[in-house]
Amino acid sequence: MTMLDLAAPPYDRAGIRTGIVHLGVGGFHRAHQALAVDELLRRGEAREWGICGVGLLPGDAAMRDALRPQDGLYTLVTKHADGGLDARVVGSIVEYLFAPDDPEAVLERMAHPDTRIVSLTITEGGYNFDQVTGAFDTSAPDVVADARPGAVPTTVFGFVVEALARRRTRGLPPFTVMSCDNVQGNGEMARAVFAAFAGLRDPELGRWVHDAVAFPSSMVDRITPVTTEADRALVAERFGVQDRWPVVAEPFFQWVLEDRFPLGRPPLEHAGVQLVADVEPYELMKLRLLNASHQAMAYLGRLAGHRYAHEAMADPDLARFVRDFMDREATPTLAPVPGVDLEEYKATLMERFGNPEVRDTLARLGSETSDRIPKFLVPLVRDQLRTGGEVTRSAAVVASWARYAEGVDEQGEPIEVVDRLADRLVPLARSQRTDPLAFLRSPMLFGSLVEEPRFVEPYLDALDSLHRVGARATLAAL
Repeated sequence: MTMLDLAAPPYDRAGIRTGIVHLGVGGFHRAHQALAVDELLRRGEAREWGICGVGLLPGDAAMRDALRPQDGLYTLVTKHADGGLDARVVGSIVEYLFAPDDPEAVLERMAHPDTRIVSLTITEGGYNFDQVTGAFDTSAPDVVADARPGAVPTTVFGFVVEALARRRTRGLPPFTVMSCDNVQGNGEMARAVFAAFAGLRDPELGRWVHDAVAFPSSMVDRITPVTTEADRALVAERFGVQDRWPVVAEPFFQWVLEDRFPLGRPPLEHAGVQLVADVEPYELMKLRLLNASHQAMAYLGRLAGHRYAHEAMADPDLARFVRDFMDREATPTLAPVPGVDLEEYKATLMERFGNPEVRDTLARLGSETSDRIPKFLVPLVRDQLRTGGEVTRSAAVVASWARYAEGVDEQGEPIEVVDRLADRLVPLARSQRTDPLAFLRSPMLFGSLVEEPRFVEPYLDALDSLHRVGARATLAAL
């Protein structure tokens, strides 16, 4: 195997100033937002927009231990469907802070005048709101603790609001809060939850956060599977680089962003970012065609014996099911998307899902579902019910999750149900052999769907079929 050259970033990192603090540095951020800033730095632009990565959770110690010895550098490997590889060393993360080590350092970095954007990839579940009402959960113990006077923050809410409060006290304008998570209306959702938390500390502070801070919405898209030991070995063998935590990604990259940045922003349009007045059409397209389709393939695919997304897409029945879901249930709920041909977009999605080099696992796609299906699929179902549209496949997706959540596959092998609500969901799922609607009765996940006969009937049909004849026969029938 020929070793390929991999050069350090072709720019002087020494003089880069930190303009962005990013909370939640994982694979996606490093394959997406950090890549865009790296591209600008390679063009000789954005030298005042270096990134300070921040880990808030105890588990983020692993990222600290990977990035700090490498001075924030890491390898990004792009895997093409034909087996081709591209790689680059990304240098835009010029600092990394681990909040549990030194919370004050994180607060002061955000409060510093140079910081003009605080960006977030904290996952769909990180916004701490009720799935049905959308209200901020003020009773969460860590939120209650962070809202106490003089508390040393541990949550994203505590850190962001305390840093904003310090800037306000010092006469500095507030930084822009830029959500990059798969939440519909992520900017407005961020505004609502951060203002609600600030209001717990001080009602006037809550009003100021709501009114004075900019929260642009965004749509982000790039499939970024979990880094494996094989990926680390690949980087070592092909490029001669010992990287503690490289990132792999597909070639596709999309970032659509509302252009609302009172303190300025990097010239992201020079890095392929679409700056628009309204993100909503793009985010609905992505949430309902890409994210919901991931749910459509994850549980049925795993129950049918597949382990990877590309294997699932090589299964003709499952591929047809996913495409029919897109065409017949998701697309009717979408308004026209400026500059996008939806038929071409769906065809591209099917190709992306089938990329055998990315090796995206169905386990990853099927994790934390209680944060995903209520956001990606349930609103789609409600739109279809309201307009008289089809919901048969959506019902089958929910039924496949309910079957998957039993924690045992069709061969009797265990399924690890990775979900913050697993302790509640698994017992419910296991009770549905005698009480078929047990899983669907959860209002925090499904609202009142259990009262909708047009949804309940195909749900029960699919669940019964999964129990009687299994996923493959169920897919064939669907």
